[in-house]
Amino acid sequence: MSLLKNYSISRFLSLIPALIMFFLVFSETDFSFENLNFLSFNLIYILIFYWILKNPDILGYGFIFLAGIVNDVVIGLPIGVSPITYLILSGFAAYIRYLTVQPSLIYDWIVFVPSIAVTNSVYYYILRIFFDININYIALVINSGITILFYPIFGILFNFLSKIIATKRNV
Repeated sequence: MSLLKNYSISRFLSLIPALIMFFLVFSETDFSFENLNFLSFNLIYILIFYWILKNPDILGYGFIFLAGIVNDVVIGLPIGVSPITYLILSGFAAYIRYLTVQPSLIYDWIVFVPSIAVTNSVYYYILRIFFDININYIALVINSGITILFYPIFGILFNFLSKIIATKRNV
C-alpha cells in the first residue's frame, strides 16, 4: 500500500511541470512587473529548457508541441510559430544534455544564453518575414535578458522539485 501511495505521489509530482506549462499557455500569462510594463520574462522558455535538459521524460516533446499550438491559438499568432520555437529550444537542451558530462546550474545558465538568443531570433524572424508582424526589438532584448537572469532562480526551484520526484520514486 505504501509503495502504491509513493508511486501515486511521485506520478502526480512529475505532472507538475506539464501542468505549469499548460497553465501558462492557456492563461496567456505574461510575467511583467507592475510598475515597469516593459520588464517581463518568458517562464515557459525556462521551464522547457530546464526539464528537457535535466529530465526529458517529465516534459515530453509531444506536450511541448501541443503547448505551442495552444499558445498560438490563445495569443492569436499564426499556427506553428510557437511550436517551432519551443522545439528549437528543446533541441538545444537535448543537445546540451547529450554533451554534458558534469551538469551544473552555472554551465546550464551559460548555455541558456545562446539558446534563448537563437530561439527568440527564429520566433521573431518568422513573425517579421513570413507574416509581416511588427516587432518591438527593444522589448525583445529586454525580455530575453530578464528571462536569462531569472533562469538560476527557477533552476533552483525546479531542481528542488526534481529531487522530490526522484525521492518519492525511489522510496
